[in-house]
Amino acid sequence: MKRLINKLFIEDTKSAFIQLLRYSFVGGIAAAANFFFLFLFTDICRIYYLISNVLSFIIGLTVNYVLCKKFVFLVKTGNGKIEFLIYGVIGLVGLLFDTGLMYFFTETIHFYYMFSKVISTVIVLLWNFSARKVLYMIIEYKQQRK
Repeated sequence: MKRLINKLFIEDTKSAFIQLLRYSFVGGIAAAANFFFLFLFTDICRIYYLISNVLSFIIGLTVNYVLCKKFVFLVKTGNGKIEFLIYGVIGLVGLLFDTGLMYFFTETIHFYYMFSKVISTVIVLLWNFSARKVLYMIIEYKQQRK
């Protein structure tokens, strides 16, 4: 059992399947932070749900970045500032998807905003994982060519 836990969560891996499992676990933690702050800002602080969504998304993105660096994509890039900038750009595209989907499902289809968030989170998770996987594959490729 310990070997399985090490393989799934601790050992370095290039397996997209294991990375997706790790990313889903980490993403679950980041999504929980995102949902918590979305609810807090919207229902407790009475901030408009789309503004709350942007603020909570940024918090979730930060949690996701830190945990992904530690547990999912273990590639050493050598330049954390550039990597975070690229990660932020990927996150910004994800934020645009997320906010657009939230607006569509809440305003057009009239779903409760938290249900809209569930749908948008699943779609954005797929975008974020794919884009980040490609980013780290490019970084690894460049490192091997040196």
